[in-house]
Amino acid sequence: MTRAWSRRTHLGTEEDRATFRALHSASLASPPLREGLTADSAERAIRHLRALLGTPALALTDTQSLLAWDGTGSHHEGHVARLATETVERGSTRVFDRADLPCPDAACPVRTAVVSPLVADERIVGTLQVFAPEQTAGLARAADEVSRWVSGQLDLAELDTSRTRAMEAEVRALRAQISPHFIYNSLGAIASFVRTDPDRARELLLEFADFTRYSFRSHGDYTTLSEELRSVERYLLLEQARFGDRLRVTLRIAPEVLPVVVPFLCIQPLVENAVRHGLAGSDGVGHIEINAQDGGQECLIEVEDDGIGEDPEKVRRALAGDAASDSVGLGNVDSRLRNAYGDEFGLVVETARGAGTKVTVRVPKFAPGVHV
Repeated sequence: MTRAWSRRTHLGTEEDRATFRALHSASLASPPLREGLTADSAERAIRHLRALLGTPALALTDTQSLLAWDGTGSHHEGHVARLATETVERGSTRVFDRADLPCPDAACPVRTAVVSPLVADERIVGTLQVFAPEQTAGLARAADEVSRWVSGQLDLAELDTSRTRAMEAEVRALRAQISPHFIYNSLGAIASFVRTDPDRARELLLEFADFTRYSFRSHGDYTTLSEELRSVERYLLLEQARFGDRLRVTLRIAPEVLPVVVPFLCIQPLVENAVRHGLAGSDGVGHIEINAQDGGQECLIEVEDDGIGEDPEKVRRALAGDAASDSVGLGNVDSRLRNAYGDEFGLVVETARGAGTKVTVRVPKFAPGVHV
């Protein structure tokens, strides 16, 4: 039996097609605008914005000068800075007529302009300038609506930038909390092997150099779990050189979670706390266990010690960012996890006096904006 298939020759009605074109143009303009308003981002976004508005020419400016022009009538570029200045001073959309756009070309389609301010973080950062042959109420409304949409994208860019700056500041603060005693004690332990076991001293010195290089690197908010755990291993090798058989470590790491992307320095502070509390006030043996397991859509990481434990109220204050807490970076790590993945992905700390401490970290395997 032969079946005949009819071929669709159009996408719905004319209104449907217009809606699709508008959404498509907006989706193409959005990525560069999410980077902020610069000459580069304006140049990449402007032709899509002009397609969205369907006008002969379009300009994007900062508060004083032209960033990008698209369309016909480029000889009017010299008028753009003045239009931007007057619109920024007024603080709202302005319409300019032929007197504001003198032109010797009788056939030039640029005879009027609608200029709307672009706002990000509650301040005017530039203008959207729409040029057309004549003034219409529809053009003014369209220009105003598109400028609001562009402002929304720029607001998101400002939010992304602020969040990045906040995360960078938190990482700098965390680095400042890395115990100076650990650094001095590590160097002391290395020095103690120089005469008795020079090969081990050399190996430990290389591990110390790699640990500090990783901890104080200057780029990237995220890393892989594999890299983070390698730094943890270096840290533990240095601590074991100091404590010897008093510090015992068990690692259970599922290979499939090693490529998962995590916030930089999100595990090492938890391990430093475990070492500190696992051996504090005791001449006995401290055992630390680190587990990283596949949890389906998530990666589950646990750092547990069998030490003296902690007052739960003190832990609560540390997670709230209490600077007086001696728990290295707990609040910092918790804050960065929540900023990266949402409030449901903060630290979970189980502890009590004399009962040890277990810290659980959950991270999604994939999250928007989280990448190395």
